[in-house]
Amino acid sequence: MAKKTFGQHLREKRVERGFSLRKFAELVGISPTYLSQVEQDNVDPPTADRVKKMAELLGESIDEWTALAGRLTEDLPDIIRESPTAVPDLLRAVRGLTPEQLRKLRENAERMQKEGQ
Repeated sequence: MAKKTFGQHLREKRVERGFSLRKFAELVGISPTYLSQVEQDNVDPPTADRVKKMAELLGESIDEWTALAGRLTEDLPDIIRESPTAVPDLLRAVRGLTPEQLRKLRENAERMQKEGQ
């Protein structure tokens, strides 16, 4: 089974939550025509800010929707710039870990941050 695109997810969740195309576009601040094009995968997903707004309106994870749209949340570029070698190295090292392994790693990192404060 093929993985759903951003546009397919968007349309499915918008309809599930009972938003009309026109109303949802108005709430996000885009035209209904553009929203329709996004849902049909005829154009690239919108900016990270608009994807965040969509996820909030639909009660979805902002991080998951931003990734699905092929965007980065606004805080990530600054985090990478703060440690331009270490952060990319860390990301490469954790690539392929399971969600459970990533959760444990995150918990360890949060514990280390608390101990360092």
